[in-house]
Amino acid sequence: MSNTLSLEKELEQYFGYSAFRTGQKEIVEDVMKGNDVLGILPTGTGKSICYQLPARLLEGVTLVVSPLISLMMDQVKELKATNFKDAIAINSFLDYEKRKRLYRNLHQYKLIYVSPEILQQKELQFYLKKLTISLFVVDEAHCISQWGHEFRPDYQKLRQVLKILGEPPVLALSATATREVQKDIISSLNRPAMVKHIFPMDRTNIALSVMEVQNNEEKIEVITQLLKEKKVPSLIYFSSKTAAESVSLLLSEKLPNHRVAFYHGGMEQMDRIAIQQQFMNDQIDIICCTSAFGMGINKNNIRFVFHYHFPGQIESYIQEIGRAGRDGEQSISVLLYSRQDVFLPKQMIDSELPSDEDLMRVYRIIKSYREENLSLAKELEEMQSLMEISEVQWRFISSQLEKNGMFIENGLKYEQSKIDEAFQHVKKIRDERFILKQSKLYDMLNWIQSNECLRKNLYAKFQDSYTKLETFCCSYCGMNIQSFTPVQTINKPSISSWEKKLKRILLGE
Repeated sequence: MSNTLSLEKELEQYFGYSAFRTGQKEIVEDVMKGNDVLGILPTGTGKSICYQLPARLLEGVTLVVSPLISLMMDQVKELKATNFKDAIAINSFLDYEKRKRLYRNLHQYKLIYVSPEILQQKELQFYLKKLTISLFVVDEAHCISQWGHEFRPDYQKLRQVLKILGEPPVLALSATATREVQKDIISSLNRPAMVKHIFPMDRTNIALSVMEVQNNEEKIEVITQLLKEKKVPSLIYFSSKTAAESVSLLLSEKLPNHRVAFYHGGMEQMDRIAIQQQFMNDQIDIICCTSAFGMGINKNNIRFVFHYHFPGQIESYIQEIGRAGRDGEQSISVLLYSRQDVFLPKQMIDSELPSDEDLMRVYRIIKSYREENLSLAKELEEMQSLMEISEVQWRFISSQLEKNGMFIENGLKYEQSKIDEAFQHVKKIRDERFILKQSKLYDMLNWIQSNECLRKNLYAKFQDSYTKLETFCCSYCGMNIQSFTPVQTINKPSISSWEKKLKRILLGE
């Protein structure tokens, strides 16, 4: 690649942008030099360009590890709209025969999206090894630290995949990574020489409001009043799937002129994708959702992000409010807090990590498998039900045991002392994770109850300064939400459901 290459010219040619946004060019330049790079950019500032442009320019293949199927599908769709046809997402929707054909023809693609789970498949690894991987991208890299220890342990196995693929250059991207999370990302990927490009994440067009309320009824009243007056695309975040559904139905009654839907991880994948696409196309106004919704959503006209329940850590809060105002227009985050809400994040921490009793029960069952001369890798799902623990708890335990040499494919057996040692390790890591999660929850609570500008402490663990605004700063600084006049959305005419569409086709309505 010529040193005289004008990246701006290539950016305009391939993506139609005349200039880079903050941080993009610095990251792309280091990527093009073959350096390992950690890039932290604010939400909504176009992190994907940092690897999509190099994918156009580098000789080999760019492999992108992405957390969500819907996110991959959206990005591939957008790329194909810009005439980048040789991009593909490998996901669980592909049937066996189609996947086999795709694997055999991987050499035809320049940009390949995968999940961390599907990347563990030996068959896929076999075909990827035949390619020249010029860049290995971990998009939303904070998931390595946030999800990799319990919820999705395959994030912690990416370093093994890198080794299998011949140690290609790595680009890790995130919008929310504290200094500790940055260290975790670098350590997990085993890339100590990563070049860091860390940019301020303070989004000045998002005003912050924290309202203390007495109960859930008051939360509904606040949301209803604000949205009745201001019909704009809005998200409402919940910690409970049941609450997301019930409040969605209630708001549909209280706001008959708004189109309201719910979204959570317990729904069928196709239903989730349909809801997301309708929201993107302005066919839904309000989504009542859990944290399962929103990552990588490139909808630029969201004006309100409500938190019906507050998240268990500041990183999640910044991620979620960052989905507002991506067009640069004024938007508002409204966190509704009642004192009884604190039990929900505490309950979630307890549900993610096994108790001492859980560990003892698992230990006894593993020991019995050893004594009966059975493979430790035998029927893991069956073992989980026998152990009476959640899937997330089992993932945590099994991934930690695997790190200690247990649960590997050939089902090696170990002496009693080895099993004891492995479980001591699991307990140690469990205690460390519990303390960390509790600490993050207390940080969140302290911020909610702070007696100074909300912007000041929100970003303290991410950057050294913050921007205090004269107007529309935060509720502590006297911001008046009622005076907020959001830029309105011109909604597209839409058919709200398949039943209405069918009526129009059959009855001519």
